[in-house]
Amino acid sequence: MSAPLAPDARDRLYAACANAVTEAGPARESLFLARLALLLFEQVGDEARCRQALADALQDLPMPSLS
Repeated sequence: MSAPLAPDARDRLYAACANAVTEAGPARESLFLARLALLLFEQVGDEARCRQALADALQDLPMPSLS
């Protein structure tokens, strides 16, 4: 298992991901995120870890907010 990302790298990647979602646009957002996840799953190469990441991402997922 690889080491966790440094906080600054995590922040940069979060911003890059948010920008890419914006670039994909509302009509293609879900498709983009599913494609990104699949590409990252292939990099991980471990189905159990990928399934756990899916479960972790859903846990306590907040509702969107305009504030």
